[in-house]
Amino acid sequence: MAEASHPAPVIILNEPQLAENIGAVARVMANFGLSDLRLVNPRDGWPQERAWALASGAEWPLNAAKVTESVAEAISDLNLVFATTARPRELQLPILTPRAAAAELHAASGQGQKVGILFGGERAGLETADIALCQAVVTIPIDPRFRSLNLGQAVAINAYEWRTTLLDAPPAIFREHSPPADGAAMLGLFEHFERELDAAGFFHPPDKRPSMVQNLRSALGKARFSEQEVRTFRGVVTALSRGRGRVLAKLAAQKAARGETE
Repeated sequence: MAEASHPAPVIILNEPQLAENIGAVARVMANFGLSDLRLVNPRDGWPQERAWALASGAEWPLNAAKVTESVAEAISDLNLVFATTARPRELQLPILTPRAAAAELHAASGQGQKVGILFGGERAGLETADIALCQAVVTIPIDPRFRSLNLGQAVAINAYEWRTTLLDAPPAIFREHSPPADGAAMLGLFEHFERELDAAGFFHPPDKRPSMVQNLRSALGKARFSEQEVRTFRGVVTALSRGRGRVLAKLAAQKAARGETE
């Protein structure tokens, strides 16, 4: 079956506010064959009885919902995550429609990757720092005269497009290659790289550091590294940092030598 060879995307709700909206999301997930729901810091805690009432019997996504404290934790085991937002951002990430996003997620899932779609909260949507952890942005082409779209509707549109990819889908492509890096591996790479850049004095002036970090994470995330590529890149960062130490030691030695001769 297509469902078996292409596991459905994980749905991640970042800081959802209303239990009713979480229940509505569970309902449309069930409509379109999705079951893995993750909640990042739900405003009113979890579980919430009103969510089950609004799910209208679609209880399995709610019963198994995983609660995390951060987006990074929620996506740590995923290889490919797309962020949904209607607002333009400064990050240079690919911009996809739900249909194009579903096609890419379908192809990745067929290759054994774990995929997900990240949705922002009702009040403020997603922060740039969270979008920077993703590999592309999904924007629904709604009429600009009325951009208001509730959380359940946004999930429904993306879930529907996913479902259509399973109809008459070709068999999964099997290749021998290093599996794609998951969110935890990528976060480890980001933090390793940023520590060494801090040590090198790259983030200057200091008040620009957050935006520079987000841009670096966005650029690296677009590469969609494999596990082996993450290890290789971290090896490069380590080698460069050690090389910097040798250069500094050499300069210190040369300075000392000049002092002895002066």
